Amino acid sequence: MSSDERIDAYIARQADFARPILEHLRASVHAACPGCEETLKWSAPAFLYKGEQLAMMAAFKAHATFGFWKGSLVTGDTDKQRSAMGQFGRLTSIDDLPDEETLRDLIRKAMDLTDKGVKPARTKHPKPDIPMPDDLRAALDAEPKAAASFDGFPPGARRDYLEWITEAKRPETREKRIALAVEWMAQGKKRNWKYETC
Repeated sequence: MSSDERIDAYIARQADFARPILEHLRASVHAACPGCEETLKWSAPAFLYKGEQLAMMAAFKAHATFGFWKGSLVTGDTDKQRSAMGQFGRLTSIDDLPDEETLRDLIRKAMDLTDKGVKPARTKHPKPDIPMPDDLRAALDAEPKAAASFDGFPPGARRDYLEWITEAKRPETREKRIALAVEWMAQGKKRNWKYETC
């Protein structure tokens, strides 16, 4: 078992209810995955397998948590994972954990996913569309070359211009930004064109 003194210190400074939970989880991970490494990630104990994050545990004032880096790929979707960080919800005693054999099976499943190179799915959070301001639309209608450039830009480049213009607090600032934006668009330049060659 490769233990990290920082994890010992982390466990020692936790509340009385949390220490046995964290010690049990630590022992279970090492029993199922003898070659795992311990480290701190985001100031909480984490377990690495073949250099990749396997699981994390943490303690708070009234509960502890344990979760697999690959999340629902290991445990499936559970209602408990919505109540706290991790897949087992808010842990207030060892009884809140699955039985030892089930826990070790889940740890081995997480290891197997790492061995197979499976990565957790990234959650995409699409940004809402920013409506085209009337004054910008009028300025683009007056300058067809700028309008053609704007329409040809990828969504992120259009969003950059729209955010920049709509975030202006004073009407004079907004007018200046629209004039500058139309000038740049007529030249085919994106909002942050100055930094594209950095």
